[in-house]
Amino acid sequence: MHYKFALIGFGNVARALARLFLRKQAALEAQGITFSFTGISTGRHGYAVNPDGLDIQKALELVESGQSIQPLTNYHLPITNSLEVIQHSAADIMFENSPVNKQTGQPALDHVRAALNLGMHAITANKGTVVHGYRELTALAKSKGRQFRFESTVLGGSPVFSIFRETLPLAELISFSGILNATSNIILSRMENGETYEDAVKYCQSVGVAETDPANDVDGWDAAIKVAALATVLWDIPTTPQQVNPTGIRGITPQMIAQAKAEGKRYKLVCSAEKVGDKITTSVAPQLVDSTSPLYSMMNSSTGIAFRTDVLPDYSVIVSEREGMHGGPIETAYGLFADFVNIVK
Repeated sequence: MHYKFALIGFGNVARALARLFLRKQAALEAQGITFSFTGISTGRHGYAVNPDGLDIQKALELVESGQSIQPLTNYHLPITNSLEVIQHSAADIMFENSPVNKQTGQPALDHVRAALNLGMHAITANKGTVVHGYRELTALAKSKGRQFRFESTVLGGSPVFSIFRETLPLAELISFSGILNATSNIILSRMENGETYEDAVKYCQSVGVAETDPANDVDGWDAAIKVAALATVLWDIPTTPQQVNPTGIRGITPQMIAQAKAEGKRYKLVCSAEKVGDKITTSVAPQLVDSTSPLYSMMNSSTGIAFRTDVLPDYSVIVSEREGMHGGPIETAYGLFADFVNIVK
């Protein structure tokens, strides 16, 4: 079976995904799966559409050398925006990775709607689509006989949503607690080793895990939207980051870190939620944890989450730090790739 792909957003994650598909091409062909890329939309390098297949290697080279991908287009109409890429790509699968707007979920919501309405499966790493459109987009996908998947929105490529969808049937989720933001965890770990907050932030920026403005990470908003996404999907209770109302790590001082260390404890930006009756309570805030907590040993870029259900008291997913790896595009790309494989298998 041959599948045509549209890539909406062609940043680090989407380019890592394209390379992953090329690397896994032989393995996919052994399963009877072939593919081509027929549409690409970028924020700064233009748009390209060719229903017969784009030269993806050339697209990668053009973008990474700062050039436009427009010359790759082989289509009779000018392509001027992402919705036109979706419309004219003749794709079977749309991968949505445009920049996220956490307040509205746009323009990702419109991209996913358009793809589903055209009979495409929609796969995204965009948390805004889940927080602002989960019920609508899931219902739309079902009405079209297609699927809306989003495994990469929390913990990158590690299975979280699919655990409940596929391997824990009818398990009732009671609560969860975890570390969902690697950047804040790196900062707190480095402060525990004697660095100042400012130097730890600069380190994260130097290795590409923090933006020039790190507010999204250090003020807890990235963690909050992940908590909101988990609550929205796993409990089917629409939840926003504003309802989570996070407290970040800016107020954690070296003196607080040293005092905690002396007591055998450490600070973590803990993400948690609990359902009681029909209501849920959510939190993102720095907390002191000791060695009895599974969060205690999650240092540097390690992340993870522990679920409590009515059938399994504690079920954890932990993404341990690998030397020289800080999480990011490759892991997130794998989540998108896994969603594709799970849709078509």
